[in-house]
Amino acid sequence: MSVRVLTVLFISCLLWLTSFLITPQASALTSVDLFDLDYELCTGDNAQGGSVSSGSLSPTNCFFITGKAKNTSGKPVVDADVYGRIYDANNNPVMANRSRVGGIVYVPPGVSDFKIRISIPTTQPTPLKLEQFKASGFAGKVRPYYYDDFKP
Repeated sequence: MSVRVLTVLFISCLLWLTSFLITPQASALTSVDLFDLDYELCTGDNAQGGSVSSGSLSPTNCFFITGKAKNTSGKPVVDADVYGRIYDANNNPVMANRSRVGGIVYVPPGVSDFKIRISIPTTQPTPLKLEQFKASGFAGKVRPYYYDDFKP
């Protein structure tokens, strides 16, 4: 090989290796405690049902899951995924084969309120049972929109 080819290979390898040093790494997942969970029937414009996420056209009821989120990290958490189990009055799962309930866009440090909209088939009787709820998100921006728009 010529010196020129070796030089290009060396520079390419050097750039590739240094890209790992200057590329920002994704923030680690941060846990958020959820408590004081409850639910309420949607009212007003939010009361419209729709279809279940499986694509079924069966009628649904709209509910809001409400509660408190406790962020002890000292930093804002963004894009927190909320997981939990929801059962109807007969102990049947409301969202079978799925534990992700929704998401919270912005969780400030400390304790804050949250609300997540869900739709469940009208055939599933209430009262609902909310169990094993937890959330985790990121300590930095993950998606390319501005979280300052969501701060209280």
